[in-house]
Amino acid sequence: MQAITTKFIGPTNTRGSRIKASAYAGSITIGYAHELNNEENHRAAAVALCEKFGWIGADTLISAQLPKSGSVFVFSPNA
Repeated sequence: MQAITTKFIGPTNTRGSRIKASAYAGSITIGYAHELNNEENHRAAAVALCEKFGWIGADTLISAQLPKSGSVFVFSPNA
C-alpha cells in the first residue's frame, strides 16, 4: 500500500490554484474548488489519485496535516 501526499500549488498568471496528490505510483493535479474548504480539497485530490489508479477504499482514507504544508493520506487498516 502507498501513502498519498497532497500539497497546495498557488496561482500563476496563467493557472489558478491547484492541489497535487502524489504517491510512489504517480501523481495527479486538480483545480482548487473554492466551494470546498482546504481539508476537503486535499481529500478530493487524494480520492482523484485513487480513482486514477483504480485503488479501492478511497472512502476509508485517514488524513493528517504535514508540518509545513499539505496532508498525508493512508488507507484505514480496518477497511
